[in-house]
Amino acid sequence: MPSISPLSGTHTPERTVDPDSSAAAARPRMTRDRPLGWLMVITGVVGWLASGTLVLEKLEVLKDPNHTTVCDVNPWISCGQVMQTWQSSLFGFPNMFIGIVAFAIAITVGMSLLAGAQFARWYWVGLQAGVTLGFAFVVWLWSQALYVIHILCPFCMVVWAAMIPLFVWVTIRNISAGVIPAPANAARILGDSGWIITALLYVAVIATIFFAFIQVFAGTSGF
Repeated sequence: MPSISPLSGTHTPERTVDPDSSAAAARPRMTRDRPLGWLMVITGVVGWLASGTLVLEKLEVLKDPNHTTVCDVNPWISCGQVMQTWQSSLFGFPNMFIGIVAFAIAITVGMSLLAGAQFARWYWVGLQAGVTLGFAFVVWLWSQALYVIHILCPFCMVVWAAMIPLFVWVTIRNISAGVIPAPANAARILGDSGWIITALLYVAVIATIFFAFIQVFAGTSGF
């Protein structure tokens, strides 16, 4: 009901609180629209630039099979050699074209959040499916590079690095917002541990690279 001011005798409307904004304010800071928007823009730009560089190098390789890419350092660090494997074109076309599209979408969503856009639950479900598939694809590529191909692609690793926080924080955001059902305590713990989870994933990637290439680091690879 409107209240009556004792001084003027006029009706003044009561202040109402938007329940959606209140719920967002209660979420961990990085899961709110603006911080998450910045994260998506930054990781999207980094991943897009890395994918774009790979596209340009792939086009050069297609024109000249003897082309030396900018990241052909030695037998174990070479984008060019990785591009020649079947894993680099899993779906019949170069994987980096997927990155160009996927990271452009991430940038667009991030910019939309910074502009104040509000998305329906189904949109966040679709975004969650996208980042989950992207993360799973990156994990597969990582395993292939380390344990099957035995060659590292520096720009591919930049894509891995961009994908990790993107996946972690979109997932935590959707858990905190109830898009992904989870107990309140679990959502709170995940929200407080997002950067720890991200750091642990980075450490895991670095550790697996070290142990997969330990002979190279130790100088006993025979090359």
